[in-house]
Amino acid sequence: MAPVVNATVESARRALAARLLSAGNDSAELDARLLVGAALGLDLTGMVTGAKRTLTQDEADRLEGLARRRLAGEPVARILGIKEFWGLPLHLTAATLVPRPDTETVVERALELLRADGAADRALRIADLGTGSGAILLALLSELPHAHGFGTDISTEALQTASRNAAEFGFADRATWIACDYGSALTGAFDLIVSNPPYIPSADIAGLAIEVRAHDPRAALDGGADGLDAYRALISQSAGLLTSGGFLVVEVGQGQSGDVEALMTASGLSPTGPPKADLGGVPRAVSARRLPR
Repeated sequence: MAPVVNATVESARRALAARLLSAGNDSAELDARLLVGAALGLDLTGMVTGAKRTLTQDEADRLEGLARRRLAGEPVARILGIKEFWGLPLHLTAATLVPRPDTETVVERALELLRADGAADRALRIADLGTGSGAILLALLSELPHAHGFGTDISTEALQTASRNAAEFGFADRATWIACDYGSALTGAFDLIVSNPPYIPSADIAGLAIEVRAHDPRAALDGGADGLDAYRALISQSAGLLTSGGFLVVEVGQGQSGDVEALMTASGLSPTGPPKADLGGVPRAVSARRLPR
C-alpha cells in the first residue's frame, strides 16, 4: 500500500497502521501512533486535537521515511532513539541493547531482596555489569535514594549513553561508569550486583527476529556455544566483590535458570529461592547471596 496523498494526521496514522498490520506487525496501532508523533513532532494530545489537519509535504516525506524503516524491521525504539524502562525514557545508541520489559524482573527481584533485608534505605554500593544504556542501574537508583551505582561495559559508546541518561535523570553524582569486562576492574565490596548479560547461544542468533538480530549489538546477545559464557565470568567475579550478605541478581534466558544457579553455588553463593518469573511466566531473574560469616 502506498502512502496516502494529502492525508490528514488521523488518516495518515490509520493508513500506516494498516500497512504495518498487513506486514505482520502485531503492534501496528501503537507503532503507527509513535511514528506519526515523531514525524510531526506531536504528542498524543496534539495528534488528537490536530487530527483533521492536512500533512505538509515535508511531514509526509518524513513519515514515509520512518515507515519504511519500520517495515524493513527496524524497531520503533531504534528509530526514535528512546525506550522507556521502569518509567525512565532511556536514550539508545547502536552500542546499546533495547531494554525489554522482561528485564524489569531483575529490578523487582533486587528490590524485594533489599527491602526484605531492611537494606533499602542504606548507603548501598551497587554494580551493574554490562550496563549498556544503564537501564537496570538507573532504575535501581530511582528507587534507592542513598545508593551509589557503578556501571561497567566494554563499550565506551555504551558508557557515554549511560552517562547521558544518568545526567538527564539527575543521577550523575550517584553513578560511576567504568570501561571493563564485567567486574574485572572493580574493587571494594558491593551490597548488590546485577547484570543482564548476553545469553543467546551463538548458533541461535541467526534465528532471532530481525528486530533483534539485525539491530541489537551482537556483543549484547552472544553468550557463546551454550549461552553461559558471560555467567561463568561474572559470577566468579561477583563472588569476590560482594559484601558479606550481599546479593547477586542476573537475567537468564529460557531454560537457563538451573545452570546459572549451579554456577552460583559452585562459586560459593547461596541461591535465594526460586527464580522470579517475568510476565510471560518464564523464570527470568536468578538471585543468590554471599552468606554472612
